[in-house]
Amino acid sequence: MQYIVHENPVGRAESNYIAQADLAPFDLDGQIEQLWLLPEEDGTYAVACIPFMTYGLALGDRVRLSPASRVVDVAQTSGHRVLRTLLRPSTDAERLGRSISLIKNSIKESGLLSEWHGERFVAIDVPPGADMSPLFALLQREVDEAGAFWEWADAMPFSATRS
Repeated sequence: MQYIVHENPVGRAESNYIAQADLAPFDLDGQIEQLWLLPEEDGTYAVACIPFMTYGLALGDRVRLSPASRVVDVAQTSGHRVLRTLLRPSTDAERLGRSISLIKNSIKESGLLSEWHGERFVAIDVPPGADMSPLFALLQREVDEAGAFWEWADAMPFSATRS
């Protein structure tokens, strides 16, 4: 079993709860994402990280857990979206470093939150009404010039089981 972990979740707090999301429904058999959550008074948990691999979940969504601490469904969405970007490996370390720096700066200037998984993969929280045009322009340039890839993580709804 391979675990996808969040080393620096954006919603880290003293009372976080860590649960698991099975990634098999997203064709990532044998992988589990450990999600940071905040307990809510109604028995649900608010997602306190930006999911790297789990589709259909975003920062602030309220989820329900199984007795085994697995995410089983979404009780309430937050309206946030997740934009994921993967930079291609490069033999040009200077080019890759410049791309990473430009993306980090654009995220910061846009007032967005992000989490990095390694040096080439970033998950970006997109709250309702966020102006994404500067970041989209930069990402499109990375796609065109360096073969980067990006996707919306809500491309498919969350499902704890295969359809």
